Amino acid sequence: MNQNELKSFLDTKFHQYYNRGFTQSDPLQIPHRFTQKEDIEIAALLTATISWGQRPTIIKNALKMMSLMDDAPYDFIVNHKPSDLSAFDGFVHRTFNSDDLIFFVKGLRHIYKAHHGLESVFAQHKHDPFLHDAIFTFRECMCSVPHQKRSEKHLSNPLNNSAAKRLHMFLRWMVRPSDEGIDFGLWRSLKPSQLSCPLDVHTGNVARKLGMIKRKPNDRKALDELDNALRALDPLDPVRYDYALFGLGIFENF
Repeated sequence: MNQNELKSFLDTKFHQYYNRGFTQSDPLQIPHRFTQKEDIEIAALLTATISWGQRPTIIKNALKMMSLMDDAPYDFIVNHKPSDLSAFDGFVHRTFNSDDLIFFVKGLRHIYKAHHGLESVFAQHKHDPFLHDAIFTFRECMCSVPHQKRSEKHLSNPLNNSAAKRLHMFLRWMVRPSDEGIDFGLWRSLKPSQLSCPLDVHTGNVARKLGMIKRKPNDRKALDELDNALRALDPLDPVRYDYALFGLGIFENF
């Protein structure tokens, strides 16, 4: 199909899937349990970090993480004592274990106390056309606290050819407007036009069938292809088509 036909098709699928019903089976429901900005963004980051595998398992383990922090993640992160971290003993989601969760808690405390919060870290790149460097800066801030080397694999590096799917999904949640009550639109210092599509197996396969990606691996180079294709369709809010691509892949087996 030509570009006009592609846009019309994806617009239709966007409107089909972009509604509150989407959150009922999606990990995005976890940050929607909170109202304070810091609680929302912490819950969103931790949920996005473990968002691989079956969605019911992701939701169950994200709820467990929130429970282990007394369902007050911001207060726990900035005020916890070392002895409080023993509550995480035995936590595991696939390869993300209690040591990794402790690393995230310590890294986030450093960010809130030394860098004025998550948004401030990413907003250092508010004039960049893309947010790959912002993700790298966030990763460097997190890794400035003592940690096991193994934990770094849970913070993707787009400057090392990673598509950084989970962090781009987190950024979509934070930056895209909340007009339908799905994304949050909490971070006004960044713009939807800067976002990249969370590239996973579903969006990647659909995008290839639609001729938007030629590269086979789901890496940063493939993401660049997809970003360019989506910006040609909507330069102001290209990542809204994530809902169309993901919905086609997971709900329609397109």
